[in-house]
Amino acid sequence: MSTPAPERTPGSDVVRVAIMNDYEVVVQGVRRMLEPFASRVQVVELDSGVPVSSPVDVLLYDAFTRERAVGPVAEVLATTAAPVVIYTWHLDPQLVQECLDLGVAGCLSKTSAAEEVVDALEKVAAGSVVVSQAPEDAEATISAGDWPGRGLGLSARESEVLALIAQGLSNQEVAARAYLSINSVKTYIRSAYRKIGVQRRSQAVLWAVRHGFNPDETRTVLDPPGAVTGTR
Repeated sequence: MSTPAPERTPGSDVVRVAIMNDYEVVVQGVRRMLEPFASRVQVVELDSGVPVSSPVDVLLYDAFTRERAVGPVAEVLATTAAPVVIYTWHLDPQLVQECLDLGVAGCLSKTSAAEEVVDALEKVAAGSVVVSQAPEDAEATISAGDWPGRGLGLSARESEVLALIAQGLSNQEVAARAYLSINSVKTYIRSAYRKIGVQRRSQAVLWAVRHGFNPDETRTVLDPPGAVTGTR
């Protein structure tokens, strides 16, 4: 069952946004990134593993560890009447076209500056479809946000690969899911293992489980200045 279509006030300057990802730390990081632009975008709900329940103008879907997961994107589209924007590392033309064919209203690069993201959300809320230009450096560092393991020294890419390993994926499956070469996957695995002090895959999985790499199921409905949080 989808949430009802939002009724946007004509001439309204503030775009109501829900942020969705499997990990609460990720949606909280995106929220902090948008906070300086509160006069333009208002984050009204944060969702990890559950559908959006509030009327919103745009749903910003962070694709951490889900880069090629068109299926989950379709599920998100089916549960909301609001336009959906994918926030991703990858803007491969085939991937973007798959998302647009499903009905996604935007694909934004994680290398975009926060103000560029806000500009795009405003355009989508006004009825446009927005796709970021693919960065020349496919492995460019994301500009802001958060991810599991960041506080422990892991890069976003290392965390992504580790999270996928923790889900039981093989190196080849990780490469396909994350749009990486198999050699890049192996490089990220080696550097991640070195940072977390493990040598074997089983040790890495156990470490990931103990350090918050299991997907969350939480919903936070924000009603400034307070907030009410619901789980599952």
